Amino acid sequence: MTLSDVYPKRRTVKTKHLLKVSTPYLFLAPALFIFGFALFYPIFYGVGLSAFRWSMGELYTKAPLFVGLKNYLDIIKDPNFLTSLRVTTVFIIATMISELFVGMVLALLAERGTKGLHIFRTIFILPIMIAPVVVGVVWRYLYNPTYGLINYFLGKIGIAPVMWLSQPDTALASIIITDIWQWTPFVFLILLAGLQTVPDDIIEASVVDGANYFQTLFLIKIPVMKPIIGITVVMRLIDAMRGLVVMYIMTFGGPGLSTEVLSLHIYKTAFLSQRLGKASAMSVFLIIYMLVVALGLLRIFRTERR
Repeated sequence: MTLSDVYPKRRTVKTKHLLKVSTPYLFLAPALFIFGFALFYPIFYGVGLSAFRWSMGELYTKAPLFVGLKNYLDIIKDPNFLTSLRVTTVFIIATMISELFVGMVLALLAERGTKGLHIFRTIFILPIMIAPVVVGVVWRYLYNPTYGLINYFLGKIGIAPVMWLSQPDTALASIIITDIWQWTPFVFLILLAGLQTVPDDIIEASVVDGANYFQTLFLIKIPVMKPIIGITVVMRLIDAMRGLVVMYIMTFGGPGLSTEVLSLHIYKTAFLSQRLGKASAMSVFLIIYMLVVALGLLRIFRTERR
């Protein structure tokens, strides 16, 4: 056997192996290209548009005017933008803390096999299956001061009707309650799955050592679940920051700016004020804000886990 007989065979084997390894990626390439284009093109286009002054009324009459960072400087000085940022922060903190607490309590009850709770598990997850538009319409009627069910039951115990969505003091709280009602089941399901990943032998060993229920919970279960809790918080953070449908339906950001979250403020700037460049700058700020907070939370939970 000569060298010329050996090397072609080796090249053939390598070629077949390369084709075998690369074939799945070749089939995935079109889908990955479409996904990447749909993901990154709007981001880069929005970043580019944020450097221009461009109105929807001038789309076909004037070329966009390059203004550099002026749009970013304008939003920092805009009191309405700062107000919407404050409302967004309050909304996120209130909903995440409440949903984590209620979801954890329900998950612990379900884990312990509380009598009758398994019957209501399906009912618990129904709110997350309802479209946000429907949620907004239903809760707007529930909060109606004249014929809403909430004021009806309050009247039965002698409490005067409350203008839930018409007063700055109660409007944001009402939307927070609505969000808690809709998304606590989501948190409940994830935390329940997380509780079921805690090794039983660790729990049994702690009981043998004399640990009570709360010591087991706070010293074993929750530390083991911290990565899952962190992912849950980040998922709810991203969803809460980009959500605007419920606010749009229930209050449209009012009264005043008391319920105008940042995503709704961006919508109004783009489609009502028709200032596309400024709205794009706000969107870029929102993306950066979400990334910074999300990465910070993940880093905290990862560090604590170590």
